[in-house]
Amino acid sequence: MKMLKTVKKVALMAFALLAASPVAAQDLLASQAPIDRKMKSVDSIALQRLLDLEEWDSPAADLYEDWNNVYAHRPTALPDTFRIDLRDFCMPTPSRVITSNFGARWGRQHKGLDIKVYIGDTIRAAFSGKVRIVRYEAKGYGKYVVIRHHNGLETIYGHMSKHLVREDQEVRAGDPIGLGGNTGRSTGSHLHFETRLCGVALNPALLFDFRNQDVTGDFYTYRKSSYYRESAQATRLRGVPGSSAAVEPDFGVATASAKTTAKSKRQQDAVATRYHKVKKGETLSAIARKHRTSVAALCRLNRISQSVRLMPGQILKYN
Repeated sequence: MKMLKTVKKVALMAFALLAASPVAAQDLLASQAPIDRKMKSVDSIALQRLLDLEEWDSPAADLYEDWNNVYAHRPTALPDTFRIDLRDFCMPTPSRVITSNFGARWGRQHKGLDIKVYIGDTIRAAFSGKVRIVRYEAKGYGKYVVIRHHNGLETIYGHMSKHLVREDQEVRAGDPIGLGGNTGRSTGSHLHFETRLCGVALNPALLFDFRNQDVTGDFYTYRKSSYYRESAQATRLRGVPGSSAAVEPDFGVATASAKTTAKSKRQQDAVATRYHKVKKGETLSAIARKHRTSVAALCRLNRISQSVRLMPGQILKYN
């Protein structure tokens, strides 16, 4: 009797489960729907990460046909116009002193800006990107780094004393990439800084304002038709060598008063900061006497000790 009751109970339970299975299935689908939406969100995030990784692997792929660690720059055809995003930048050095401009110099073209830095000063990546070249060139850039950025630019940092990155390394804007130096074809410690688009050198003064430690705007639009005029204006505005003071440009016809003011500013700039190029055998005492200053003042201005060994060609501030 008990056995019969048990069989009936099992049979009733099995029937109830079979009868309820469509409802249970519907409940399962209903409870699964929010999970599906969450998974879709997760898939979107994963997809975006994959896209980001792909961008890291091939930065500025629309402009450049290849990725190599051989050529520092190989000019190709420039687009007629190209908009360069300058946001999320970092100044490569806090130095505000330009010692040499972009353009003709000593019978040849100077393809970048020379910025006064001292040996050991930290040099940083201007934008996020991927390091393409880390190399030493004895008769040129010295120890230098080339970075290709997602905004289409490539930046070159020359004459450094030490590399802090490796080829194919991903970097963010502001990451240390090297230390200031005087290597290669250089007459004194400085940073040679280039900005190139499709391998063609653009005037960095169009993009960076070292005096004000800022970029010139959120975007710069390169236009083949107006580039040379804009480059000359940028140099005139931001490129007075040996000065960290702002100079207002004069792009039109100036009045006599305006010309006088501009001349006065240039004269003030000329005496604001002066430099001495060390000759063979010169000492701090001799340089101090020559420029009517003291050894202590020279050491303070140049952040050196009185026992430092001066090298021919070294550049020193003396006021």
